[in-house]
Amino acid sequence: MMRTGGILKLAALVSVFFLAAFLAFELLEINLDFHFARMFARSAPVEEAATKQSRYKCGLSKPCPEGHFSFKMASGAASVVGPKICLDDHILMSGVKNNVGRGLNIALVNGRTGLLMKTEFFDLWAGDVNPLIQFLNKIEDGTIVMMATFDDSATKLNDVAKQLISDLGSSNISSLGFRDNWIFVGGKGIKTKSPFEQHIKNNAESNKYEGWPEVLEMEGCIPRRQD
Repeated sequence: MMRTGGILKLAALVSVFFLAAFLAFELLEINLDFHFARMFARSAPVEEAATKQSRYKCGLSKPCPEGHFSFKMASGAASVVGPKICLDDHILMSGVKNNVGRGLNIALVNGRTGLLMKTEFFDLWAGDVNPLIQFLNKIEDGTIVMMATFDDSATKLNDVAKQLISDLGSSNISSLGFRDNWIFVGGKGIKTKSPFEQHIKNNAESNKYEGWPEVLEMEGCIPRRQD
């Protein structure tokens, strides 16, 4: 019995040794691969490195011209994932930042500096539209206004609020319906309709999610205010 026990202990030690040796070899191989990869990267031609796709602000597909702010935004996904708004590589609103909510989500940005002034969301399903109207009336000229829906943003939206948003450059706010998805970038004092707007209707036959349409995404370059 003692001899059997000794053999089992020896076998266990041998197994541990081989396992340790195997792991050490794997780690050495990984390190060698890493160093070889670094050496290869250093010796790669400059032209080859230049062909790699660059990363632009907010993950845009191409850079914005001088005197413009880069932006990318997305509406909410059903009633689960909130909207996301990025400007010049700064996340202004998102679920991670914990500053989004059901209804209409709004970020106000200084049109000259690009600095975030304020974020707010308004529950237009169970809440009151009057706080939204008061908020819109206080926006100063030259402010960039970024809006995104989450879940429902239309049930409590009345004609007064719609007109105030239309004055910011929206073309589609008047037709926003129950659980529609909508994203928009406008400005206080804008003289024309904004080119930055997307709207998709809640339609049981075409909805991507049960009861909700697909997520909307939009990116572009906002001209910096000069005057």
